[in-house]
Amino acid sequence: MMFYDLLMFFINFLILIICVLLSVAFLTLFERSVLGYIQIRKGPNKVGMMGLPQPFSDAIKLICKEQPMPYMSNYLIYYFSPVFSLMISLLTWIVFPYMTYMCSFSFGFLFFLCCTSLSVYTMMIAGWSSNSNYSLLGSLRSVAQTISYEVSLALILFSLIFLVGSFNFFDFMIYQFYCWFYLISFPLFLSCFSSCLAETNRTPFDFAEGESELVSGFNIEYGAGGFTLIFLSEYTSIIFMSMFMVLIFLGGNFYSFVFYIKLALFSFIFIWVRGTLPRFRYDKLMYLAWKSYLPLSLNFLFFFVGFKILMLMLF
Repeated sequence: MMFYDLLMFFINFLILIICVLLSVAFLTLFERSVLGYIQIRKGPNKVGMMGLPQPFSDAIKLICKEQPMPYMSNYLIYYFSPVFSLMISLLTWIVFPYMTYMCSFSFGFLFFLCCTSLSVYTMMIAGWSSNSNYSLLGSLRSVAQTISYEVSLALILFSLIFLVGSFNFFDFMIYQFYCWFYLISFPLFLSCFSSCLAETNRTPFDFAEGESELVSGFNIEYGAGGFTLIFLSEYTSIIFMSMFMVLIFLGGNFYSFVFYIKLALFSFIFIWVRGTLPRFRYDKLMYLAWKSYLPLSLNFLFFFVGFKILMLMLF
């Protein structure tokens, strides 16, 4: 029986990974089309019907290219950093609260925070091992940015964890049956969304990949398969963060079709922000994290703790 459970878990997780990677492929196509219309031009529309096979042709082209070997790089670490980056991004999806054989364990939030902390190291090591000044500067920026916004993101999540009294994602769905959490904590919802943008290194917080001054930043020395894996990792994180925001703020009933519409809407907002907003200045980025989001999330945390204690005393 135990072997059967383990087998079913691996089969379910494999299906989940395939679905996530397919959604990443079509998210890239969707992003290029939306950015095309935002900039009043056509997106990719030549390959096949409406350009639908375009992501697969790009993936085949990148994988078939020759892998670059920087002469002065620490090659083994340089080679495996993108692999670990994608592995951590896919591993985070274990916390998705299925009611089947998936690992819908009680401490899903803590596992999510551990995985997002680990993703910093892969980016830092990728930038350092390339032995390029541009990639090193991009990775250092990314580390400072991600650590800063992880603090505010963790405090935002702990505010809601105190309110619900559980680390399990499934309990968030139950508690939002009558009232979505974004209605009672709208400032937290906005700061959490911009923290998710910063965590995934998206515009206006894309300092790790600043094309204008870093010539693509930490991944400048990567090409072919390595670049593909970094690309997949970033877009997997975008879809996960969209799912995460829907789950903890917008009801999160993952048995309904509306859940996936809301997820697609959040992914579209990620793209819309990229097509609309310019890049922040770096000092303003840090100012926003430490002097705006940190006090806001701390105030909400104290409020929810006090509210929970008051409810326990009354009832």
